[in-house]
Amino acid sequence: MNWHQLLNSRRLGNRPAKEESGRTAFLRDHDKIIFSGAFRRLARKTQVHPLATNDHVHNRLTHSLEVSCVGRTLAIRVGEQLAQQQLLPAESITDLGDIVQSACLAHDIGNPPFGHTGEKAIRAWFHDRGEKYLSLLTPAQASDLTVFEGNAQGFRVLTNSEYHQYQGGMRLTYATLGAFLKYPWLSAYSLAPECPRPEKYSAFMDEAQALHEVCQANGMLEVTPGRYARHPLAYLVEAADDFCYAIIDLEDGLEMGLLDWDTVYALLKPVLPDTKEVNELLSSNLRVGRKAALLRGKIIERFIEAGVHAFLTHHDTLLKGTLKGDLISHCPPDVKQVVDNAKHLAKTEVFEHPRKVELEIGAFEVVGSLLDGLVEAVVSYASGKQSNFKHQRIIDLIGPHSFPSELFELPQEQRFYPAIMRALDYLAGMTDDYATYLAKQFSGMAVTRY
Repeated sequence: MNWHQLLNSRRLGNRPAKEESGRTAFLRDHDKIIFSGAFRRLARKTQVHPLATNDHVHNRLTHSLEVSCVGRTLAIRVGEQLAQQQLLPAESITDLGDIVQSACLAHDIGNPPFGHTGEKAIRAWFHDRGEKYLSLLTPAQASDLTVFEGNAQGFRVLTNSEYHQYQGGMRLTYATLGAFLKYPWLSAYSLAPECPRPEKYSAFMDEAQALHEVCQANGMLEVTPGRYARHPLAYLVEAADDFCYAIIDLEDGLEMGLLDWDTVYALLKPVLPDTKEVNELLSSNLRVGRKAALLRGKIIERFIEAGVHAFLTHHDTLLKGTLKGDLISHCPPDVKQVVDNAKHLAKTEVFEHPRKVELEIGAFEVVGSLLDGLVEAVVSYASGKQSNFKHQRIIDLIGPHSFPSELFELPQEQRFYPAIMRALDYLAGMTDDYATYLAKQFSGMAVTRY
């Protein structure tokens, strides 16, 4: 692969980038994402703790903003080094930062309510109560549902359902969309034995054409039939996300009283600089949450240095599309170990805490209840049958004009997949609060005056 093509500024649909004073094509991507409704709703979506009442705990919006800051710095520093080595034009340095920042902002934009619990709930529903609907679909279409992926829903938001619905979505640049693609293959490939990340993928069947278009426009190599090599900048997006997770999950654990300071400090100590400033901070009487916040910058700086070094060391391998593992696995041992240990601590002490488990059980039931109503209604609608009152009102709620305009021009057997995907668009776009409210309405438990 080559940087000239990888930084393709043309937009989805091969649209030329608009010339505008003060904003490059990649900055326009950033602004389109920031101003979108899908991005705004991340403020009320779970990061780790469903329906948390502590305002200091991260949500998907604050997490995405923080990841974008780390990703921008990673990319600009990589760009500076590549320009010094004459592997990249100097004017492209900030482009790298803008592309990665935009992709980072969007990296969770397709997550359903309740985060990964919501993903698992959707998968489980189609394996259980919704299994009867799979016979209406092709095997490839069915795999979109049985291994539903927030990454693929995010690509759908960017290329299909937000702004220009079914006509290119946000119409972002090829470079930003390429950097967004964490797993550049379809769901069916994610179930193949040779898939490097089983049950992980970045595009549904509905967006297969957009996936191929983006990968080919960026010159992303087709490693095997159906699987493309990652855009090199996707490694920086992933690293920024993981670096933030390593710190944020621990901070939230401290804030909620699920972790103690001594445990967290012992884990982070290998990447803390041994300076007077740090030592004075550690010996101060500040509360643990404030200590963690003040140390955060020192730790992230070490992470960024390690990430840039790993990227530059493996630059040629990245362009060949042959790098094994993620970027963090190629970082110095101290950084890799801290990130791995932080993930393990969060998984065992934070994710499995009884308070979180109790809320996740409720979230599972909320998603299942919504799917019971939504999918039954859209399947009835797509079949062309006379809908009962409840089904018709659910279609009114989703919006009959939000379905593909050509839906009823298709043979009946081809209508069910786009109809079900529209139901999932509606569900995945909900905030945690609205999903909880609507599930109660579906069950008749929360009828209120408006």
